[in-house]
Amino acid sequence: MKGIIDILRRFLPPYKKYVILAFIFNILTAILNVISFATIIPILQVLFKINKNTFSFIPWDSPDYSFMDLTLNNMNWYITHLITIHGSSFTLMALATFLIVTTLLKTGAAYLGSYCLIPIRTGVVKDIRNQINDKVLSLPIGFFSEERKGDILSRVSGDVNEVESSIMSSLDMLFKNPVLILIYLITMLILSWQLTLFVLVVLPIMGFVMGRVGRSLKRSSFAAQNKWGELMSQMEETLSGLRVIKAFSAENKISERFHTGTNEFRRMTNRIARRQTLAHPMSELLGTITIAIVLWFGGSLILEGNSLIDAASFIYYLTIFYSIINPAKEFSKSAYAIQRGLASMERIDKILTADNKITDPAQPVPVTFNSDINYKDVWFKYGIDWVIKGVNLKIDKGKTIALVGQSGSGKSTMADLLPRFYDIQKGEILIDGVNIKDMRVRDLRSLMGYVNQEAILFNDTIYNNIAFGVTEATESDIINAAKVANAHDFIMATENGYQTNIGDRGGKLSGGQRQRISIARAILKNPKILILDEATSALDTDSERLVQEALEKLMENRTTIVIAHRLSTIKNADEIYVIKDGQIVESGQHATLYAEGGYYTSLCNAQREISQTSTTFLPE
Repeated sequence: MKGIIDILRRFLPPYKKYVILAFIFNILTAILNVISFATIIPILQVLFKINKNTFSFIPWDSPDYSFMDLTLNNMNWYITHLITIHGSSFTLMALATFLIVTTLLKTGAAYLGSYCLIPIRTGVVKDIRNQINDKVLSLPIGFFSEERKGDILSRVSGDVNEVESSIMSSLDMLFKNPVLILIYLITMLILSWQLTLFVLVVLPIMGFVMGRVGRSLKRSSFAAQNKWGELMSQMEETLSGLRVIKAFSAENKISERFHTGTNEFRRMTNRIARRQTLAHPMSELLGTITIAIVLWFGGSLILEGNSLIDAASFIYYLTIFYSIINPAKEFSKSAYAIQRGLASMERIDKILTADNKITDPAQPVPVTFNSDINYKDVWFKYGIDWVIKGVNLKIDKGKTIALVGQSGSGKSTMADLLPRFYDIQKGEILIDGVNIKDMRVRDLRSLMGYVNQEAILFNDTIYNNIAFGVTEATESDIINAAKVANAHDFIMATENGYQTNIGDRGGKLSGGQRQRISIARAILKNPKILILDEATSALDTDSERLVQEALEKLMENRTTIVIAHRLSTIKNADEIYVIKDGQIVESGQHATLYAEGGYYTSLCNAQREISQTSTTFLPE
């Protein structure tokens, strides 16, 4: 119970108006239900001519009687008065009409109560999805290296849907069913407190049994949702790696792995569904047993003449008590849905409550870049082992430096530390003598443009991909950026020019075209600092030439950090830094470094052996 109250406290405040209205309409529904069922008493009395007493009207402001006594007396007086004047048939018709009217009002109030719950349900789901999306955007990249994308997608879809049904059930449970049960119980106490006390002995037993089953359901639901996340991750991997799967004829292996997962998920959901379907028959059985016991107990008292209520009132009592069974069943079903929802909320909260250590300082320093970038004794690790070890590196404004080394040496990590994609554990990175942690993250990253090996494009038009993140760009700015990036000609050759949709991840374009769109995007941003991470390594010779020309235009009069091993991107670097096992082991210009015959020379020779295209790779 505490868990669902915490969720409601977090997400319901924006919808207080609807909550209050739903609560009012639910109270009205319960009261009208009691009034409509009360028609049973006079109907039975008229049909079976039970009531032989004589009644006289008592003023409503009489201090000698309670409100209930006044209501019952005056109602009986009015009915006997109708019978005397108009006859029994007319009275029955009047009572039937009254029953129809009260039922109409009751169903109308019930509809309005449910009507007010709908915007709460849809609003809460919208808010949760928005919070997940915004949290994903704010979390550091390091968080997602430990999380699977498919699992995150399953939390946005499946888990949020579970929370939606949980929220809806809990709203019924808190604002509807308890109101109905409470008003019905009050009516039963007024009719016969002895019978009601007898009933209350059995009801807690039913609640205890349902609670035990519900707790076990939550544990099973959490495991099932984790398994669903694994399946979503497998599907995401399959879609991303479909080309490799087919190339290696691994369809059967991937299929077998997925089938194994779905079979296990099916077994889990079977267990959950079986427990969930147990709620209705259990509550109905326990409710029927209770009604049978009450029927026997109360009926025996009436037959023996020891009861404080007559037969017609007892039938009304049973009707009211039976009316408790339905909200009680809904209460138990809600408990099941809530347990599933709480399990899903735990998984969602792994994202929503994730700690983001890359935050803005309380008093950020204005960002400037007029002098240099300085790595001072920088240490960094993803997990246990250090990836960057005591690196010292100074980059003067306007210079181009290259970071080279084998895969895993730490060169890409060095570049990722500058825009604070990750935060270092020891040392500091300075821009114009100011620690980057003292700057607002958004301001820091506004200095930088990024072009990496895999051009990250979006399922949108070419125009919007180039203009991405630059809201004030004009059409002429975008066209000029495309021309500088050697992209304008192929863009105009497409079906709709700049308004051509490029598909998921730019799949409708070639690798070289995607890269030139990415470069045009960087040109449009016009950053002071440019980071090129293996920007040409995945291209063929012709595409590389076009891309390299675009990169050279982009690098003009700009501070550039190049991560590459091809001559075409680093031969003219002002300084080359050779990284091995997270440390800078050599530095200098290409010719000088190669002549030294050290680690840099061995890297160049290894590249030459891989490919004999000496014009592309580093020569002796």
